[in-house]
Amino acid sequence: MFTHYDLHTHSRQSDGTLTPTALVERAAAAGVEVLALTDHDTLSGIDEARSAARAAGIRLIPGVEISVTWNRQTIHVVALNVDPAAPELRAGLERLQEFRVWRAEEIGRQLAKAGIEGATEGARRHAQGVLISRTHFARYLVEIGRAKDLRAVFKKFLIRNKPGHVSGQWAGLEEAVGWIRAAGGQAVIAHPARYRLTGSKLRRLIAEFRDCGGEGLEVVSGSHSQQDMHNMASLARQCGLLASRGSDYHGPENAWIELGRLPALPADLTPVWQAWPQHAA
Repeated sequence: MFTHYDLHTHSRQSDGTLTPTALVERAAAAGVEVLALTDHDTLSGIDEARSAARAAGIRLIPGVEISVTWNRQTIHVVALNVDPAAPELRAGLERLQEFRVWRAEEIGRQLAKAGIEGATEGARRHAQGVLISRTHFARYLVEIGRAKDLRAVFKKFLIRNKPGHVSGQWAGLEEAVGWIRAAGGQAVIAHPARYRLTGSKLRRLIAEFRDCGGEGLEVVSGSHSQQDMHNMASLARQCGLLASRGSDYHGPENAWIELGRLPALPADLTPVWQAWPQHAA
């Protein structure tokens, strides 16, 4: 029986720093037995990760972290155990990827107006030809000395009302959950404690998510404090959601927590993997 799950990680195919193979090998060395690769709005690393997982002797769960606009705010929904060939999911992700290309160019234009030239090219270099995200812009701005670390870049340049902010035009909540369900997967709200939502708005998000077919809440996250985990566990109980566990690992340079070191889920919660008989035995 598997006991060590990490169901939220990123590779170089989005804004992580490791290749899918290196990510899988690092997870296996850290004792992770079941790993989900959940790159932002892309499934492009799944085939490589699956081959690496077979070689490393661990289970690979195909996944993706979908960008959603809800109540004029960006929310992330992790899709677990999806069929990467599902046409509805692939078409939806292609639309989001097209927006990401436009957004990267627009962020570069906005930063140029603020006196920072070459940001798009710098971000593209950090992305190494794959999907370009705000994190790649942040790495470039740290590189050229405009801020001391990624968090400072976001605070100074990339959030709302700052020079490089470009509003997201992502999937609707019901739309994203629909893609996931059509692909045979489970929809999980990612790192819910990170959103700047009041308690009532977070409960409203969860209610809408559940009503359109969402199943899980990421209770244990690399970016959650102990109090956050306690609060999210309470919400999962109250709302009847399955509980998930994921590091949100982006690489050794940008880790909330190292692979293999996540706390366990509270024993009274029902984990998302209970619905996966092929992985529970």
